[in-house]
Amino acid sequence: MPHPKVEPLRINYKTLEEFQKFSEYGLPELSMLEDLQSNIIENNSNSPFYGIYQDDQLIARISLYRVDAKYDVYFSPAQDYYECWKLEVLPQYRNQGLGSALVSYAKKLGLPIKTNARRRSDPFWRQMGFQPVRYNPVRDRGESPYVWLPPGVQLKD
Repeated sequence: MPHPKVEPLRINYKTLEEFQKFSEYGLPELSMLEDLQSNIIENNSNSPFYGIYQDDQLIARISLYRVDAKYDVYFSPAQDYYECWKLEVLPQYRNQGLGSALVSYAKKLGLPIKTNARRRSDPFWRQMGFQPVRYNPVRDRGESPYVWLPPGVQLKD
């Protein structure tokens, strides 16, 4: 496969159909169908969804929600950051670097990124340059947070 091209996904019914392929795989919380349905307003609205296509078919996707600095409990100085959710590659396309391409795209946006390691994915996130955050039961509420820090950004104590 040539170098994968990551692109913003349109919020429309065609994308909703594409997402149905993903809902059959993985954990139910990885399904983006409900997120997309609640965001279907107009085709050109800002989408938190990004994906990779092959032969006009969506084969990998990620959602990146921008969190306002006033809610930042992870980074110093406090700033906007992306919360990465629902990274998924269709089974027949796994182990081809597509997940890495999606995460690399997110890093190029230049803001810190927070995610939660799921289903033994810790090695993947570490390989992508993320670091685990010391667990805080009030802040993290059962999650397993990992963060990526661009230059000039540090973790809060």
